[in-house]
Amino acid sequence: MGSSEEPQQPRVRLPQLRLDELLGELQARLDAARGTRDRVHSLLEAVLSVGRELDLEQALHGIVEAAAVLVDAEYGALGVIGPDGKRLSAFHTVGVSEERIARIGPFPEGHGILGELISRPEPLRLAKISEHPASYGFPPNHPPMNTFLGVPIRVRDQIFGNLYLTEKRGGAQFDGEDESVLSTLAVAAGVAIDNARLYEESRLRERWLRANAEVTHRLLSGGGRADVLALIAERAGEITGSALAAVALPMTETGSLSVEIAVGLHAEAHQGLVLPMDSTLMGLAFATIAPAVSADVSHDDRISPQPPRFEGLGPAVAVPIGTGEQGVRGVLLLARESGTTGFSTTETETLQAFAAQAAIGMELAERRQDAEEVAVLKDRDRIARDLHDLAIQRLFATGMTLQSAGRFIDHPEASERVVRAVDDLDETIKIIRSTIFGLRSREGAAGTGLRARVVRIAGEAAPVLGFAPSVRMEGLLDTDVPRETADHVVAVLSEALTNIARHAHADRADVALTAESGRVRLTVTDNGVGIAPEGRRSGLGNMAERAEQLGGGLELRAPAGGGALLVWWVPVPTAQDAG
Repeated sequence: MGSSEEPQQPRVRLPQLRLDELLGELQARLDAARGTRDRVHSLLEAVLSVGRELDLEQALHGIVEAAAVLVDAEYGALGVIGPDGKRLSAFHTVGVSEERIARIGPFPEGHGILGELISRPEPLRLAKISEHPASYGFPPNHPPMNTFLGVPIRVRDQIFGNLYLTEKRGGAQFDGEDESVLSTLAVAAGVAIDNARLYEESRLRERWLRANAEVTHRLLSGGGRADVLALIAERAGEITGSALAAVALPMTETGSLSVEIAVGLHAEAHQGLVLPMDSTLMGLAFATIAPAVSADVSHDDRISPQPPRFEGLGPAVAVPIGTGEQGVRGVLLLARESGTTGFSTTETETLQAFAAQAAIGMELAERRQDAEEVAVLKDRDRIARDLHDLAIQRLFATGMTLQSAGRFIDHPEASERVVRAVDDLDETIKIIRSTIFGLRSREGAAGTGLRARVVRIAGEAAPVLGFAPSVRMEGLLDTDVPRETADHVVAVLSEALTNIARHAHADRADVALTAESGRVRLTVTDNGVGIAPEGRRSGLGNMAERAEQLGGGLELRAPAGGGALLVWWVPVPTAQDAG
């Protein structure tokens, strides 16, 4: 008997193990999605964080910190590529203590794996650094590093630097997602760096504008030349972060430059130096009317090492104060400490613009000073004319009247008094005429000042010496030193340089001339054999006699390093003495 019920279909049953796998995979995907969401959130926070920072150094450090957190790296670094495009000029790190950095030594310049990223600016991911062909090991005291992830940072289509991350925490490897996240951060970093640069440039331009305004105000308000030149040097040195700033002005009568102002490191070695147009950075800038840049001023073949003045200094730039159209009024020299960043093209151009503006201010001040001098000269001419046309004529007429009246005086004593009065009037007329001559006289011929004469004597001695002596001058030599004293100074200097050429067998001589505290002092030093005790002393006797005639003295010394040191000094009248 057949059954009336239909047969049941078999139920599909999934194995319990397979279901657990699916649920686990679903949970993993959910966790991954949640992790991706959290990572994207962290990335956005990092982008916003680095984008808010306007200080460049702080922005760079913030980028490294954010990169290390995003890819969970123990160590991170950002290397800034230098102007040559081949080496790193700056290095910012996280994860390594200052003490460890000091033990490791100087920051890397961009060799090995770091250089690989410079020469090939594209992401680089390594499971083990030592296995890469470009790797050549780490310096002593360097922490061990294996895993590596590096990406370039571009700023406006130019490679600014590279991000380097090493040692992913937990012993894991950097993966494609890490690379993607870091590349995204690098793009944001490029924008942040560009913004920080623009902000820094705007602040720098503002500082230069303020400095220009300050210099112009000082010039037009009647500031002294030395004060204005010192202000130019100080502001330029401060803004560019220079260790030394100096200003030299031309000595047209001798074709040399005189360093009027020097501030900063070894300023005393530069102050008052007389520099030739060749073999000096300042002379090169003045002669070419263009900036002269040196990567290392202490080891530059174009620059004479004598006298020593650049110890501890490296990058330097000299810019003319003025242009070819205006006429160059001087040269500004700036030098940074050895091992620091050189002067970029942008810095040099900005510095040149500052110097040009300073030159315009100097020209305006000179025009105003010329106008004031013309007014003074006109007033002097008027006074001289009035003295001649009025005072002298009236005194002369009075004298004639007294002479005529004297013939009618019978008393001998009264007659004698009238004669004396007439003689006094004659003497007074002579004094007034001398005063008129002084009022109408002009400055003497150019090149007759003591400064120019000293430079000329040193230049004339160079062929005989076989080298050019260095010359340094300070003080109001052309105004405070009387002509007679200046003649003695020139004679003593000529005799001293001649003696060095004849007897010293030296290859270096230094001349220093100063006028201060009521005396003029001449110092001549050489590195020769010194003064022999039994040698002829006629020349030295003449020098000593000249000093004694003027109330001064002569001193000879033997420096510790050999050679001879001659010091000749005499007093000069001060403004108080004249009063």
